[in-house]
Amino acid sequence: MCGIAGYINFNNQPVSKFILKEMGKAIEHRGPDGEGYWLNNNVGIAHKRLSIIDLSDAGSQPMISKNKRFILSYNGEIYNYRELRKILIKKGYFFSSQSDSEVVLNSLIEWGKNAIEKFNGMFAFALWDNEKKEFLIARDRYGIKPLYYSIQRNTFSFASEQKSILKVNNFNRKIEHQAFVEYLTFQNIFSNITFFKDIYLLQPGYFGVFSEKNKSLNLFKYWDYLFKSENKINQNEYEDQLNFYFKQAVERQLVSDVEIGSYLSGGIDSGSITSIASKIYPNLKTFTCGFDLTSVSNLELGFDERKKAKQISTFLKTEHNEMILSYGDMEKCLK
Repeated sequence: MCGIAGYINFNNQPVSKFILKEMGKAIEHRGPDGEGYWLNNNVGIAHKRLSIIDLSDAGSQPMISKNKRFILSYNGEIYNYRELRKILIKKGYFFSSQSDSEVVLNSLIEWGKNAIEKFNGMFAFALWDNEKKEFLIARDRYGIKPLYYSIQRNTFSFASEQKSILKVNNFNRKIEHQAFVEYLTFQNIFSNITFFKDIYLLQPGYFGVFSEKNKSLNLFKYWDYLFKSENKINQNEYEDQLNFYFKQAVERQLVSDVEIGSYLSGGIDSGSITSIASKIYPNLKTFTCGFDLTSVSNLELGFDERKKAKQISTFLKTEHNEMILSYGDMEKCLK
């Protein structure tokens, strides 16, 4: 998890390095391993780094293309970055790092917006084109990585979290009442609005292009669910396909230059993922959080899955770690 942020003043006013750093500070919990800032007149980009692949400074961001035209701030992980890297090398690209960030940057340079459809992974990014004076922002197909944007007071801004956008140019904070209607009705917000007027969530499977010249953001859907299947296969073949793709998905997400662990809740989802990961990484570290239930009874006792998680851990022979949170701990977390 990393944090990205940035803004452009389209009234030609220079960006404030102080504001840009405040935007980064608001999301510093997303990336404690490093930070970076890029400013050029009325455009500024920030990045908070959590190092996963290529821990060296060569993977730092914002990442600037070799011709200085493109600047990238990226959060996520591209699981097929090694395959894309090989293709790009054959096309004449040179790499200064082993990071997937540089693969994202060069892919966007080579294929433009079409590169987004080539990315297999979870991501949110912003790419500034210093020649066209455009921001390209994008979010992965399922919306795993968050990305918010806003246009207010001659400023276009974006960030991984809303609190970062609130730091921009004395942001005019007004409540979006429709968001409360949605939330109180469905306990969720299903559209792209937020609790703040003028702050929007970039929806999953979308990218947007903000043009400084037109002072507007155009949104495009590049992917959507497709549940229809033209291939008629039997039950066994469906099971074989599910097994193949599930294993492939887990294995692809185990690429890391830091130690890998797995959260183990005791349920079927985390148990299945841990089962595959533990075959690749013997003595895999697993983690479970539980709560102090000394003052509860009846159905609430069933909420504690530590016993089930321990049973799965014993069966899979993982190195299990357990944490018990008290109500005092939860209050600290909320603060």
